[in-house]
Amino acid sequence: MTIYFDNAATTKVFPEVMSVMEDAMNVSYGNPSAKHRKGMEAENLIKEAQETIAKSLKAKPKEIFFTSGGTESNNTAIIGTALANKRKGKHIITSRIEHASVYEPIAFLEDLGFEITYLNVDSKGQILLEELETAIRPDTILVSLMFVNNEIGAVQPIKEAGEIIKKKNKDTVFHVDAIQAYGKLPIVPKNLKIDLLSMSGHKIHGPKGVGFLYVREGTKIQPLIYGGGQQKGMRSGTENVPGIAGLGCACRQMIGDHFENAEKIRTVKEYFQERIKEIEDIRDNSGEAPHIASISFRGIRSEVLLHALEDKEIYVSSGSACSSNKKQAVSGTLNAIGLPDDYKDGTLRFSFSAENTKEEVDETIEALKELVPMLRRFVRR
Repeated sequence: MTIYFDNAATTKVFPEVMSVMEDAMNVSYGNPSAKHRKGMEAENLIKEAQETIAKSLKAKPKEIFFTSGGTESNNTAIIGTALANKRKGKHIITSRIEHASVYEPIAFLEDLGFEITYLNVDSKGQILLEELETAIRPDTILVSLMFVNNEIGAVQPIKEAGEIIKKKNKDTVFHVDAIQAYGKLPIVPKNLKIDLLSMSGHKIHGPKGVGFLYVREGTKIQPLIYGGGQQKGMRSGTENVPGIAGLGCACRQMIGDHFENAEKIRTVKEYFQERIKEIEDIRDNSGEAPHIASISFRGIRSEVLLHALEDKEIYVSSGSACSSNKKQAVSGTLNAIGLPDDYKDGTLRFSFSAENTKEEVDETIEALKELVPMLRRFVRR
């Protein structure tokens, strides 16, 4: 039996999503900019997805813009805001535990002369609100924070942060990377003082290569992609209609009526957290997100344990690598939360979906009980 506990990386596409996408490719295959019936069919699929997503956020359909995924949404939000508001100031605030798709565009802006303030986090991975309040200045044009950390599942105090930002400087744009939060936590941008919100489809059983950026009406932001003027000029290029239709369907399926899937996921995660205590010399770094558990195993390298689990067809991810495409390095998040050195190299992320079961957790715990003591015996001392 294959056990897939790497849902924070990507999820298996819902069957209903595949059906909607197939229909978009086989039936409503027109170019949405075309004036004939086939074009209108495709355009209607886009509008339907916009309305579905807007409803989930209690937002307006015209505030939803489709992108190629979370990375593009984050880049557009950050660089687009900086370019559009640079005459007002060049100060940007973010945290030390952001995803690379936030950290890298901010580093790019720093090279262009923008001043960056990096907020520290506590041992739970949450920003210090007093530090945020102190950091905001008259020339602060943007604050960018992730809602849920992708490594440990820490949930940021977004509501309180939004209130502080707007009270201290009402003109500061508040961007939230909600890629790990959307579909798992209720999000109403208006109530949270969020101006820009990023999301990616493949985190909620939708297709890869599609996401959206919520842009609050009236927010000043400059497009990064120019051309045919699609999506009101905010993001030119022929729309990925099958992907967008699939994204809308995934949003509807994932959220349901009352976030039933999220509650089911939380039940499995909490059961896992209880059972993992049966393993000696571990640390549970997990935040409050319903789907992410971060566990550090003392005296074991995470890649070794990861591949040992893989041999048993149990799939998880390493929590100590900042990127699989870069030289191995200890995660900035694990450093930021003050994880002891003898645990950092042995951190794994277990992330769950609505399709996971307690029986899969039981099988995984039994595998760990066998593997962990054996691997520890081979550690050089």
